[in-house]
Amino acid sequence: MKTYRLADLHSTEIHNLKSRPRIDFSSMFGVVGPIIEDVRKRGDAAIIDYTTKFDGVNLDKVVECVADLPDPKLDPAVQAAFDVAYDNIRAFHAAQRNPEQVIENMKGVRCKRVARSIDSVGLYVPGGTAVLPSTALMLAVPAQLAGCRIIILASPPRPDGSICKEVLYCAKKAGVTHILKAGGAQAVSAMAWGTTSCPKVEKILGPGNQYVTAAKMILQNSEAMISIDMPAGPSEVLVIADKHANPVYIAADLLSQAEHGPDSQVVLVLVGEGVNLDEIEMELEKQCKSLPRGQFALKALSHSFTVLAHNKAEAISFSNLYAPEHLIINVEDADQWVDYIENAGSVFIGRWSPESIGDYASGTNHVLPTYGYARMYGGVSLDSFMKYITVQSLTEEGLKTLGPHVVKMAEVEGLEAHKRAVTLRLQDIETRSSV
Repeated sequence: MKTYRLADLHSTEIHNLKSRPRIDFSSMFGVVGPIIEDVRKRGDAAIIDYTTKFDGVNLDKVVECVADLPDPKLDPAVQAAFDVAYDNIRAFHAAQRNPEQVIENMKGVRCKRVARSIDSVGLYVPGGTAVLPSTALMLAVPAQLAGCRIIILASPPRPDGSICKEVLYCAKKAGVTHILKAGGAQAVSAMAWGTTSCPKVEKILGPGNQYVTAAKMILQNSEAMISIDMPAGPSEVLVIADKHANPVYIAADLLSQAEHGPDSQVVLVLVGEGVNLDEIEMELEKQCKSLPRGQFALKALSHSFTVLAHNKAEAISFSNLYAPEHLIINVEDADQWVDYIENAGSVFIGRWSPESIGDYASGTNHVLPTYGYARMYGGVSLDSFMKYITVQSLTEEGLKTLGPHVVKMAEVEGLEAHKRAVTLRLQDIETRSSV
C-alpha cells in the first residue's frame, strides 16, 4: 500500500485520493444494455440462457414460490447465529418507524404525512464468489417490517440449480415470497420488466458487481419505471487508527473488506506520532497469506493506500472527503469523534467494534453507499421500503384564513385556474354567511 503524508500534499492531490478504482460505466452499459433488452423481449427463456452461459447451470424452473419449498435443515449453531442476526436487525429497523403526526399550521388547516409500503420489491443477493445469506436478512427484514406484499429475492443458483440452504432459511424467516434463481444484469432485468414466472417489482435493492450496478442504473431511467436503493460500487473501508490501536486488529479490519474482491479498496489513516506502520504492514502480509480469499485481498491492497494525518482534525477532514462505505475509528478517545463525521455509510467506534459485526448481526444494515456516494446517500433502512403521502384538510374557517394568501401567490405566478379554485369557494362562503 502506498503511503501519503497529508501535510506534504497540495489540495488537488488530496482531492485526487478520494477517487476509487475507475469503473468504466460506458463500456458496462454497452455490455448490459443488450441483456436488459433481451430479457424484456424473451423473459424466462432469456434468463435460462444467460444462467447457462454465465453460471453453467441449466434451470428447470426460474422462480420458486417460497411457501412451496420445504424448510431447510441447518446446523443448530448456524441456525442460532442467523436467528440472533434476524432478531437484532428486526429490532433496529422496527425502531425506525415514525409515529404519524397531525400538524395544525393555522386554525382549521391540518396536515399530516402517512406511510405506505412499496407494494412489490426486488432484493438482489450476490452469490458469485461468496454466498451471502446475511444480505438476504439485511434486505428482507425491513421489507417484511414495511409490509411489502411481494418480496422477490434474486440470487444465482447452486451448480445443481437449487437454492443455497442458508439463503433459503433467511428468506423464509424474513417473509420473502418468491426466489428468482438468477444473478447478474439478467436477474435485475427480470425483476424490473417482469416475466411469465417473475412478478414485476416497483423497486430493486441490494449490492452487486459492476454489471448489476450498471443494470440498476439503466433500468431506473427506462420504461420499466422502477426505482433503486442507490448506485453502488465495490466494497470499501477506511480505518482511522492511532498509536494505541492494535496492529493485529488494524490489519484484520482492512482485510475484512479487501477479501470481498479485487476491485475493493481499503484506506488506512494513521493519526499522530508513534504509530508503527512497519508492524501494521507486516501483519497485513502475514494475515493475507493465511486467507482462503487472499488472492482477492492482495489485488485489492495493490490499489489501496495509507494516509498519515497530523491530528484528529486532519484525519476527520480526509475521511469526510473520502466518504467511505465503512468507517472504523480505532483511537483512544473514539467516542469523541462521532459528532465530526459527516460522510460515511456506517461507523464503528472503538477497538472492540470490528466492521464484521455490522456486516452480520449488530442490527444495522450492511447495504450501504460506496464509491463516495455516502456524500449524498444513506444505507438501506425501513424507509427504503416505504413511500410517504401528504394529506391536508381545511375547515371553512381555515380556507377563509389561508385562502386570500394563496390567491395572491397564484396572481403572482399568473395561474388563474389555481386562483379560482380558491376564490369560488370563498365567494360561496361569503354568500352563505350574508344570507
